[in-house]
Amino acid sequence: MRIAEGWSDYELIDCSGKNRLERWGDIVLVRPDPQVIWKTEKKNPLWTRADAIYHRSESGGGKWEYRRRLPAEWQISWNDSMKLWVTPTSFKHTGVFPEQAANWLVYQRLIRAAGRPIRVLNLFGYTGAATVACLQAGAFVCHVDASKGMVGCAKRNVELNGLQGDKVRYIVDDCAKFVAREIRRGNTYDGIIMDPPSYGRGPNGEMWKLEDSVYDLVQLCRGVLSREPLFFTLNSYTAGLAPSVMQYIVADALSGYAGSVTSDELGLRVSENGFALPCGATTMFCAQ
Repeated sequence: MRIAEGWSDYELIDCSGKNRLERWGDIVLVRPDPQVIWKTEKKNPLWTRADAIYHRSESGGGKWEYRRRLPAEWQISWNDSMKLWVTPTSFKHTGVFPEQAANWLVYQRLIRAAGRPIRVLNLFGYTGAATVACLQAGAFVCHVDASKGMVGCAKRNVELNGLQGDKVRYIVDDCAKFVAREIRRGNTYDGIIMDPPSYGRGPNGEMWKLEDSVYDLVQLCRGVLSREPLFFTLNSYTAGLAPSVMQYIVADALSGYAGSVTSDELGLRVSENGFALPCGATTMFCAQ
């Protein structure tokens, strides 16, 4: 398991009974996590003093219970360099997946060491943390998401870091359709990041199911890889898609390129007991 490092403004304090106790800056939240099936004693007093608790509904979705008045959004920082907006949503998310910091470090290291201009394609880019990380390392980034609202959030995170300019391009579109157009245009990228949802809809109502679509999309993305790609990352939060399966998909698509493919879980360290909470899977091709 690869543990996310570099956080001072985020902390996974404890986890028990299908819930996480987390600190985001100076605000403490309790959010559900279905993987936390253990029911260890909740000794930390912050369990009962959290600023907000997300309650999941049996009929789907849920809502926040606020113990005190909180701002609609606030800033946190990672690695003393990246700033991100935290925005609790009606679907329990906050706009930041802190475990992905393990990958941000790799992207930055590879881009800085390349010694040449690097173009990165961030598919299903969400609120743009990976986009910011790559921009900070000096890459050009094309950020693609089917949600206009999420692309707007990504722009705000980029602006928060003073990186707005001609080094980033924002696209609201179905990822597969955009990649197909890039192939026809002859555009290529040295790094590709894919963080697809388990289920979703495109801007025109197109249905997306990860297991049914991911292989074809990864194969399609080969068509926009440069001759000497630095990295290709596939992330998944779908329980039924094992890291080894993801590794096979990426290795098959990138056969013939010089490099290696590895897969692993991403995790967060639990302050209360030192354990590591698994938070999804990642597969990465890295050039030799």
